[in-house]
Amino acid sequence: MDLPVVPVPVRGERRRGRPFRATATTRVVVGDDPAAVETAVLLAARIGYDLGAPIGVGREGDTDVVELRIVVDPAELPVPRDLAPELAAEAYRLEVDADRVVVSALDARGLLRGLATLEQLAHPVDDGVLVPPVLVVDHPRFAWRGLCVDVARHWFGPETLRTIVGLLYSLKLNVLHLHLTDDQGWRIESPSHPSLAEVSGRTAVGGDPGGFLTAGQFAALVTFAEARGITVVPEIDLPGHVNAALHACAELTPGGEGRPAYTGVGVGFSRLHAELPATIPFVSDVLADIAEMTPGPYVHIGGDEALTMHAAEYDHLVGHAARVVAAAGKTVVGWQEALRTSLPPGSLVQYWDERPADASLTAALDAGIRLVFSPASRLYLDMRYDPSTPVGSDWAGFIDLRRAYEWDPVALLGVPESAVAGVEAAIWTENVRTPKDLFGLLLPRLAAVAEVAWSPGARTAFHGFTARLRHITPRWDAQGLPWHRGALAERPGPG
Repeated sequence: MDLPVVPVPVRGERRRGRPFRATATTRVVVGDDPAAVETAVLLAARIGYDLGAPIGVGREGDTDVVELRIVVDPAELPVPRDLAPELAAEAYRLEVDADRVVVSALDARGLLRGLATLEQLAHPVDDGVLVPPVLVVDHPRFAWRGLCVDVARHWFGPETLRTIVGLLYSLKLNVLHLHLTDDQGWRIESPSHPSLAEVSGRTAVGGDPGGFLTAGQFAALVTFAEARGITVVPEIDLPGHVNAALHACAELTPGGEGRPAYTGVGVGFSRLHAELPATIPFVSDVLADIAEMTPGPYVHIGGDEALTMHAAEYDHLVGHAARVVAAAGKTVVGWQEALRTSLPPGSLVQYWDERPADASLTAALDAGIRLVFSPASRLYLDMRYDPSTPVGSDWAGFIDLRRAYEWDPVALLGVPESAVAGVEAAIWTENVRTPKDLFGLLLPRLAAVAEVAWSPGARTAFHGFTARLRHITPRWDAQGLPWHRGALAERPGPG
């Protein structure tokens, strides 16, 4: 059987000998590299949590005790010569024997991926934490490995979002895409238009409680995520999905009267109006606000389901939004409908509708656009597992664990692998009201998404995946994370 690790590593082998045993006298040792020091502190905290008591961090050569060693050293990490730099940055090497654990990488991101593997292998016992003797040499297949969380339809606050960040870290996912605005709510402070959050932060589907992230809360979440190697990508969805904006800002409506709050689940009915004097300044202001608040390289401008807007007006508004984001020094991300506009080279387009691609896709790829695959029938994790699932939707079909796992991004449209930036799941919250609903739909399918995004195309068979997955679900139980146990009800075969 493979090492009990999800995602499955490029190379992982068990070795003979006794396991490494961490106890209260174990120390994490580290050199002078700042990235290594930060990672060592995180590792000490994680191992200390399993031990029930903190362990210390020391400098190399300062201690004679059994050690967990953190290294930033290219010489210790052979990577394929043709591996893209963005992938090599997350490569790592983990070696464990009875005397020590060594995690080595090229920078902090790789160290964090190695730590995630180490944590999956670690097994708490009465008098310590055991790690089996192994050698793992690993790197990702795709650079963008994400989850989109819709906090606009139903509000999930900072505590839940931090829990999601921890889950992404553990599965080597590296993007948290926040769908912050929609018809039902506006979930982020916009200094240029404070009424957006003050008024439309209160609303949600079905009249449920609303909420929004203050600038300080957003900054704290971004810092928390960055410490775990995860980039937060904020989305301001326009020119459709904007009823919350029209509710808070009357000047955006043709009649000059704010639209009523919308608490239903319909899509495609709302739109900005390019001819109104307030519209272009509004788009400029709110996107400049979010770009200023976001230290990461990406801002998502939405662009989906503007169903009542003529093509020329759509192109004008989306093109303007893209120029604002690019002028702020950020990479533009949009939903696949934005393919028909002229986006800046290097932009990313999120492909969710699996109908046959048209000429706009070829033209976009020729212009330097790259794809993030989010096929609804595979990766929209608000879809129910099967007809008996108590919450969720089914408009894109049922998605059981096997369906989330058994597909290949490159084969989906037959595009070159170089055109694929990565893979991103999404969970839309029209019918997702509570953290129990949220995590029950995400887990265990998010683990399948992680393996599709991280591991090479020649992954193990589905039964091998489920056998490995059974080794990490006890950690979800220990963290109090709800997960859909029925997805693993089928007995695993040989793996």
